[in-house]
Amino acid sequence: MSPTTLKALLKLREALQAQRYSPTVVNNYCLYAGQFLSWLRAGEIELRDVTPDLVALYLDHAVQQFEKDRGRLPAPRWASIPRSGIHALLRSALTEWPPAPPAASAAEQRSRDVCKVYERWLRTERGLATPSIKALMWEARHFCKWFIARTGKADFAELSVPDIDAYLDSRAPGLTRKSLKDVAERLRGFLRHLHRSKLHGQDLSSHVIAPLLYAYEGIPSILTPEQIANVLKVAGQDVSPLGLRDHAILQLLAKYGLRSGEVGRLQIDDIDWRADTLRVQRSKSNTRAVLPLMETVGDAILRYLREGRPRTDVRTVFLRSRAPYQAMTAGGLYGVVKRRLAAAGIEPVGKRGPHIFRHARAVSMLRASTPRKIIGDVLGHRSSEATTPYLKLATEDLRAIAIDLPGREARQ
Repeated sequence: MSPTTLKALLKLREALQAQRYSPTVVNNYCLYAGQFLSWLRAGEIELRDVTPDLVALYLDHAVQQFEKDRGRLPAPRWASIPRSGIHALLRSALTEWPPAPPAASAAEQRSRDVCKVYERWLRTERGLATPSIKALMWEARHFCKWFIARTGKADFAELSVPDIDAYLDSRAPGLTRKSLKDVAERLRGFLRHLHRSKLHGQDLSSHVIAPLLYAYEGIPSILTPEQIANVLKVAGQDVSPLGLRDHAILQLLAKYGLRSGEVGRLQIDDIDWRADTLRVQRSKSNTRAVLPLMETVGDAILRYLREGRPRTDVRTVFLRSRAPYQAMTAGGLYGVVKRRLAAAGIEPVGKRGPHIFRHARAVSMLRASTPRKIIGDVLGHRSSEATTPYLKLATEDLRAIAIDLPGREARQ
């Protein structure tokens, strides 16, 4: 084995161990990565020249070699194991993996360059958060791809109002009015960039027509107190590491009405066990709030930290249940709620993500005659107007004070 191969494998092993992969997984990944490096060396291929197609070609070779050595084909998903080891090797050895596929045309390369400048401006000049940049860039790239397919080129100077109308028409099917309005807002941002960058002589953003939305027109899903108690009870019965983590997350969502991002960013240092306080980084206002640490919440978090959390140097409280042990994503938190609601036999009408606990918390405070200002402070709203939409959720209270009006029978 060459010194270069040994160095690459040593770097891979150190990276996997730092991410707390199990010894068995580390050994398997390094084994398959070493075989891949030997195959590259036999073909006189440099590691920096590896492409996804080349990895696929090697995996076909590995399957054939498996059959040759053992006289039978491997299990259908066997290739996923060497593939994971090879991808781990490439991520540790190369600056970028997987690499972006080459542009299919000069127009596509032109649109990529434009989007790259736009992304840099959003990050450095606007200072937007990563999720916001991701959403804006998805729309920009999707629009560029659509425009090239429509015109055959990426000459944004020829972009017209009919083009904008046609794009929105293509995006409309299957979207709610709220979602289509979000599309329009993201498109306006990209059109302003085209004008600001002198790629179009006119700012066409004012020509983007978005649907009108009525204030508080939709009523989101909420959970009843009985349903919340049930889901917490069922989740609390799962004493596996995954169950301890999910139960602590559900306690935070139910008791404080936190946003998923606020739960996901919670750090170990944010919990003051002596003072019984919890420090929360608010998602939208980017401010910090210090909340009293409720006993049930503290007990659930403490049990997870002691008995369920992986041993790692990462300071984020809630981590993935399998290596690499990283902070949970918004999708991971959504999966926790969806999975635990299903386990408790609860089927909400409409959305079933972490926000339904936030809605329920708001309704419980409304029914307790809590002032809107205090509700806003608890939920981390920047203004009292942000709390107003939750008023529509207390539909039972509205029915209780409804005035009986004479019906058709009374008029006869």
